Amino acid sequence: MKHMTLSEIADACCGIYCGDPAFLDCEVSSVAIDSRKVVKDTLFVAIKGARVDGHSFIPQVMEAGALCSLSEQDLGDVDYPYIRVSSCTEALKDLAEHYRRSLDIKVVGITGSVGKTTTREMIAHVLKGKYKVFETIGNQNSQVGVPLTLDHLTSEDEIGVLEMGMSEKGQITTLGNIIHPNVGVVTNVGVSHIEMMGSRDNICIEKLDIQNGLPEDGVLFLNGDNDMIRKHIDYVKKPYEFYGFADDCTYRAEKIREKNGQTLFEFHYGNMKENITLNVLGKHNVSNALAAIAIGLRYDVPMDAIKTQLSTFSGQRQNIVHVNDYTLIDDAYNASPDSMKASLSILSDFKTRGRKIAVLSDMLELGPDSPEYHKEVGRFIATTKVTDLFITGELSKNYIEEAWKENPSLHTRAFSSNDELIAFLETYLKKNDVVLIKGSNGMNLKEVSKALMA
Repeated sequence: MKHMTLSEIADACCGIYCGDPAFLDCEVSSVAIDSRKVVKDTLFVAIKGARVDGHSFIPQVMEAGALCSLSEQDLGDVDYPYIRVSSCTEALKDLAEHYRRSLDIKVVGITGSVGKTTTREMIAHVLKGKYKVFETIGNQNSQVGVPLTLDHLTSEDEIGVLEMGMSEKGQITTLGNIIHPNVGVVTNVGVSHIEMMGSRDNICIEKLDIQNGLPEDGVLFLNGDNDMIRKHIDYVKKPYEFYGFADDCTYRAEKIREKNGQTLFEFHYGNMKENITLNVLGKHNVSNALAAIAIGLRYDVPMDAIKTQLSTFSGQRQNIVHVNDYTLIDDAYNASPDSMKASLSILSDFKTRGRKIAVLSDMLELGPDSPEYHKEVGRFIATTKVTDLFITGELSKNYIEEAWKENPSLHTRAFSSNDELIAFLETYLKKNDVVLIKGSNGMNLKEVSKALMA
């Protein structure tokens, strides 16, 4: 964060400045909610969490060089400045919105149940073919994460590409009001967070509320292959364009094929037809690439630059690593029915002389219908070329039950712990095998991937 004084911050947060007036014209260098990340002239925001109250760290961070703190409490007669606010979380959002409005920069907002991180990375990579691009740091796409991300945005950036996550109603509108995207992207609508939202219809409406933050000349880019987006398209009041595989999509892909670890397809837009080489696998990544191409063309990135950027894109998800003569598809970060099917399709289509081994765990936060969603994935596994299915977790037993009904030749086994699974895999995997590791983050399959890569 650059050039914001304590006086300006107090006004933006509707807070009451407490302390020596001599500090009012001092500028903060950064914003932090983690006391360990405080540096000289940081603004520390004392967030009250479920287990830790940031207010208890205020004396410590001021001693470490923080310029000021936002506090919900009256700190009494202290020898350092602070700004009293009614809610530190809301004040952080207000401050981020004020800072965003001070910057003359285009912003692309991205939301969706699945694929928003990869799509964000791909869009940013394409835009880097022409611009200085800022993008969401890590997975900071929440009500607190987005404001903290905006802290790193500067006037030197030309375009920002920001992820917008949600778990409850109203959160996309809130984030839209903070980042004010010039264009919005909705990757798809699945069942992630259905436990809180109640139905896919509710999730869809929430995602489409990204339109609330768009300016009058803003445009939505929507996945034209998603059934829920099509169902609720009349809810969209802003101009929109579809990308996907359907004939009526403005940005369309045809003749999709894989060769030498890359995905090739033919891109169509009006009278334009281009052969695209994508440096990642999977039809779902072609869909992500279509969104990236659409945004690139929107901001006048030359097609040759777009093609070059897509041919060099790698991303952070579905990391494909060659280990000890076998191939590891590390996708242990998160899981939902749609992303499970996408990753299993990559495994199924992978060119190899060895076995195709799926190592899966539970998909969390899917509500009361969670067992049925796991059974749905199990039935999908039976239609693929997967040869082995190994699982941990109680819900994952539904994968085995349903997959084995349709494909009794499938080799299956359930493990009681990740340690037991690791010990087995270290002796089971052979030359030319391909193994997919995937499950919800809470199941900690990442430790399985790390053990195999070690």
